[in-house]
Amino acid sequence: MFLDHLPSQIQKAKVMAEQLLQQQEHSILKIAEYNHAKVLEAFQEERVSTYHLQGTTGYGLGDSGRETLDRVMARILGTESALVRGQFVSGTHAIAAALFGVLRPGDHFISVTGDPYDTLEEVIGIRGTGQGSLKDFGISYDSIPLDESGNIQNDLLGQALKPNTKMLIMQRSRGYAWRNSLNMEQIAEFVGFVRQHHPHLIIFVDNCYGELVEKREPGDVGVDLFAGSLIKNLGGSLAPTGGYIAGKKELVEQAACRLTAPGIGGEVGATLQWQLLFFQGLFFSPLTISESIRGAVFSAAFWQALGFEVNPLPEVPRTDLIQAVKLNSRERMVAFCQGFQKGSPVDSHVLPIPSGMPGYEDEVIMAGGTFIQGATSEFSADGPMREPYIVYQQGGVSLYYVKFGNILAAHRLWEQGLLK
Repeated sequence: MFLDHLPSQIQKAKVMAEQLLQQQEHSILKIAEYNHAKVLEAFQEERVSTYHLQGTTGYGLGDSGRETLDRVMARILGTESALVRGQFVSGTHAIAAALFGVLRPGDHFISVTGDPYDTLEEVIGIRGTGQGSLKDFGISYDSIPLDESGNIQNDLLGQALKPNTKMLIMQRSRGYAWRNSLNMEQIAEFVGFVRQHHPHLIIFVDNCYGELVEKREPGDVGVDLFAGSLIKNLGGSLAPTGGYIAGKKELVEQAACRLTAPGIGGEVGATLQWQLLFFQGLFFSPLTISESIRGAVFSAAFWQALGFEVNPLPEVPRTDLIQAVKLNSRERMVAFCQGFQKGSPVDSHVLPIPSGMPGYEDEVIMAGGTFIQGATSEFSADGPMREPYIVYQQGGVSLYYVKFGNILAAHRLWEQGLLK
């Protein structure tokens, strides 16, 4: 077994990371216990029954399971309404449906966390030649960068506002950026500021990777609308596809009409074979998320012990599942992902290489042999091939799975003489 023959450098880093993780586990597990109770109570309050787990076909009219799942999700996320659908192909799709559903030609919106994740650039119209982007529909956009400490710059908001500004958007996770992710306290403070000074504005949050990491969700602190993917946190590694939108009832319905059609909204949508997996994955999600967070702390401490810069640092409280490691060379990044892939249960023999990906400007390298294609809730590592060559780890269905992936990534670097 590979664990029995580790180079001393890697073995020492493993032991140091395990010791640091032990210091963090109590606080991680207390949050997990709270979120387990919250999810269980939501299932019980909505009286989830066996017949809710059966899927529908065709139009999906009168699907009580779908409607119950929407209400369960709304309770968990602290919102009036939620739309949980397998018809969402990704988190980007759910976010795009929310933006197109609420914004209208002539509206203006502002990102207060800098430019968003790469796959939203073409949705907005920042990049690309125009395939029905928001820009093509006459919706304008500006952004305000975070300050050097990773805080929203409230003082710059007044300068960026226009008479036609309708929405402010935030990205909770770091995405492919070397910055701190927003925690719920920062989001709550921003919501309070906007409600006091600009109460007419809609606040939207890209909530990908952030669900059930803290005790509060964006809905609990007054965010109007937010969205995410089910093959990330809330799918519990079981959801085979899908995404969600949650928030104020009126806004969620507008997004539903974008997903389907005006007049139809959220009243249809067959649930096929995935209904059981959506319920079951959602119920398991506090467990898989807590395992992911434990794994992220181990990863941060492990790579820091090997001499690499990491973000967040191992002792920093988590607000999402992402752990970034700065590798500083293309060769290290490729070796990292190829070694990481060897720790996968599926396609462990495959060597990832950088390639073009839909929605990304740079070549991207992606590692992670998952049972559900692209399910970062299971465990993955990826990143755009650009300086300073940062790899971003997400998810981890178990702490041990995360450990093995990182150890094998380090071993690959060691074999190629790329460890510091």
